[in-house]
Amino acid sequence: MADIDATPGPMISLEGLRLTYPGGAGPVEVLRGLDLAVAAGETVSIVGPSGSGKSSMMMLIAGLERPSGGRVAVGGVDFARLDEDGLARFRRDRVGIVFQDFHLIPTMTAVENVAVPLEFAGRRDAFERAQDALVRVGLGHRTGHYPGQLSGGEQQRVALARAWAVEPDLLLADEPTGNLDGETGQKIIELLFELQAGRHTTLLLITHDPALAARCGRTVRLQDGRIVEDVAAAPAADRVPA
Repeated sequence: MADIDATPGPMISLEGLRLTYPGGAGPVEVLRGLDLAVAAGETVSIVGPSGSGKSSMMMLIAGLERPSGGRVAVGGVDFARLDEDGLARFRRDRVGIVFQDFHLIPTMTAVENVAVPLEFAGRRDAFERAQDALVRVGLGHRTGHYPGQLSGGEQQRVALARAWAVEPDLLLADEPTGNLDGETGQKIIELLFELQAGRHTTLLLITHDPALAARCGRTVRLQDGRIVEDVAAAPAADRVPA
């Protein structure tokens, strides 16, 4: 991006990352000095018990929240050098986010939901690209439907199409199958990895599912706001079928 200076390095770089909230009994430490580097094109699962800091870490990587200390850089861009408008532009142009709860706008059709970030980016072909993205996720026949007219799996496909339409360098997925049944969730995951492989996009995936975590090339485990394990997946030939 022309207005943001990037330096060579990992796609994600966290250095001494801390997040602290004030509390009635004193400060609450959510993240306690995380150090993490993720290379471009890696697929990394983030696992750990509820309250371990997984979603908070992802919010910081997305630039949706500011750290209490330490450094966040994505794509070589130090977030400390960006104001809120700069962070919003960075997310718009380079980051796709898929949430557990879909986060679709109920008064907009599927194609309108997907086109929103493209319109914000000034893309004149926003609706054409949105239509193409929906076709890619198998919803070319549902573009004019509203979220309330779609199943949970279809809504998550719309959310995935919206995240993918901007052709992001980084895709963040926070429990993307958490509100779906097993069969529907499996279809969403297959689609997620298919799209990731097509563009060699960096994928950071929060999950409680061990089998899903094992699909990624690397697993990072958090506990009490700290990284307690960071391991590469076993070679495909050595994995036990799920």
